[in-house]
Amino acid sequence: MKTSLQIMFLLLIIVSLVYCAPKEDIKISFPQKIKSVYYQKWIDLKESKGSGTFFYIEFEAPLSKDIQLVKIYFQNQEANFEPVTKNTFVAHLAPNHTTPDLILHKDSRKEYGNQAPVITKPKFVLKATEALLEYKSNGKSYFFKINNPKEKPMITYPSTIKPKK
Repeated sequence: MKTSLQIMFLLLIIVSLVYCAPKEDIKISFPQKIKSVYYQKWIDLKESKGSGTFFYIEFEAPLSKDIQLVKIYFQNQEANFEPVTKNTFVAHLAPNHTTPDLILHKDSRKEYGNQAPVITKPKFVLKATEALLEYKSNGKSYFFKINNPKEKPMITYPSTIKPKK
């Protein structure tokens, strides 16, 4: 009798832990009609400001008031959305290229103080051709997986196209 009570108690704990675990609510369809989804890489050649990616979502109608775009997770990066127009939103994805200076010397004691690289895992495991859109609808967070967003030609700053005179 005592062992059966222990087994029942253990089973109850396991079941409660499984159902209480946080789960992402990934939706199959977005609550509003999406016209286009694309991304465009950019690079600044003159001022060495780096590079990055613009991720655009364009809707057929203005975004409903009860829907709020939160973040996009794409190619191991994440960014918040900003409105461009009533129907178009953009997220600015910039790679994190902060590499600390390393002291390299033939005497290894002089290299003391070099920091080991910090490797962070992405929040979601996605393929290179997948993006995950986080949005809120009526105050509750949801996720929508976007497959194969289109890639538009790269933008180089300053523009390499000369204006006609």
